[in-house]
Amino acid sequence: MSEIALLSQVREYLAAQHGSFIHGRYQLPETGGTVAVVNPATAQPIAHVRHADDATIAAAVASSASAFRGAWADTSPYQRGVVLNRLADLMEAHSEELAQLETLCSGKSIHLSRAFEVGQSAVFLRYFAGWATKIRGETITPSFPSTAGERYTAFTRHEPVGVVAGIVPWNFSVMIGIWKIAAALTTGCTVIIKPSESTPLTLLRVAELAIEAGLPPGVLNVVNGDGACAQALIADPGVAKVSFTGSVPTGRSVGQAAMAANLTRVTLELGGKNAAALLRDVDVDLAVAGLVQTGYVHQGQVCAAPERVYVHRSRVDEVLTKVGAALRTITIGSPLDESVQFGPLATAGQFEKMCGFFELARQQGEIVHGGEILDRPGYFVQPTAVLAKRADDRLLHEETFGPLIGFLPYGDEDELPGLINDSALGLAASVWTNDLSRAMRLIPQIEAGTVWVNMHTFLDPAVPFGGMKGSGVGREFGSAFIDDYTELKSVMIRF
Repeated sequence: MSEIALLSQVREYLAAQHGSFIHGRYQLPETGGTVAVVNPATAQPIAHVRHADDATIAAAVASSASAFRGAWADTSPYQRGVVLNRLADLMEAHSEELAQLETLCSGKSIHLSRAFEVGQSAVFLRYFAGWATKIRGETITPSFPSTAGERYTAFTRHEPVGVVAGIVPWNFSVMIGIWKIAAALTTGCTVIIKPSESTPLTLLRVAELAIEAGLPPGVLNVVNGDGACAQALIADPGVAKVSFTGSVPTGRSVGQAAMAANLTRVTLELGGKNAAALLRDVDVDLAVAGLVQTGYVHQGQVCAAPERVYVHRSRVDEVLTKVGAALRTITIGSPLDESVQFGPLATAGQFEKMCGFFELARQQGEIVHGGEILDRPGYFVQPTAVLAKRADDRLLHEETFGPLIGFLPYGDEDELPGLINDSALGLAASVWTNDLSRAMRLIPQIEAGTVWVNMHTFLDPAVPFGGMKGSGVGREFGSAFIDDYTELKSVMIRF
């Protein structure tokens, strides 16, 4: 096994000074402090980033507000779509550079960085670009009685809300960043992206490519910093909307801060304790392959990944035997090694968190496979499957956001709605069966924003995505995003 060679431009970029990207150029704040970017495969710093200070954040908001009222307001919907497509072209042209940067920062497989962080980001950009010329209102005939021969008509307009603050997590920084960038720019908004302090570099490079694609300065700004930076953005009166993806506790704080600031619009895509239900007639080989693929991709650090699996008692031994066998074949190692399937956890904090869950698994359940920390540099652990003892076990209720899936047998399919819905969260769920009739009857009973059948975690830009209950507010993708990034204005005319 050997790692791929880093591109020369990647090495040069890592060695450069990094800060924020405002009004089309890099800026190094004077007082923000410098923070190391750590490679999770080695636990060693690979770059340093100067965090934004208050003056930098204020400059970013002023820049975005000026561009919203000026250059971007004067850009036609067609031209907005052209710029997004050009950015997709440039991301594809620089795909290996972007993928290597992202893998170095986040620890995800180089294959995943290539296919999803870059490849799927380009797909989403092109999808959103197609909406730029299709945002429309409706005409209405009011029912006012005419008293002197006058008549009435009305219509509605979708108008961009203004400056959007997009707060991006560390697990899929480029792709989730692109979701926010594309939604804002398509609707005519401008956007300030605040990446995670753990994975700040790739979106800085994307912002540079956006200028090359023809985006006017100030339409996309990037500020780097910690939670205080995000709080300053949310509180700024120049920000009209906040789009946040991250943990449930932080999301609640973001929503409260946005409302307190200025009744600021907010979209929250938060975590999930996502359930998978394997019915008695399930194709076990199909289900196991699907759950292993989607439950352990990027070391389980995916908000929609399955974390709790309910298996009919008659099939549980077969399922666990095959899950254990599949996990034993997974190759663990450097994410820059093309032969490796499973890399490190993304951050030291996530590593410590998973160590705690492994100890809990040993106390509360029966470990089918894994549960161990690897004795090597970096944040490496084993992919883990646990047979839970009770429906109320903590492992079936606390989001791990890591490579640990809990399994629990059930006896009657009538139990499934109660088991699946026994969570404060409701992001996603899946049903695995050969009987479509049973699946269709179960779907309306499931409290989740997305339900998959015989699959899990797959996202498409045409299909809205978001959570119910504690998993968030609002929807991404499809046409649903338009309502969250525009104000609906009604116009009534007497003639």
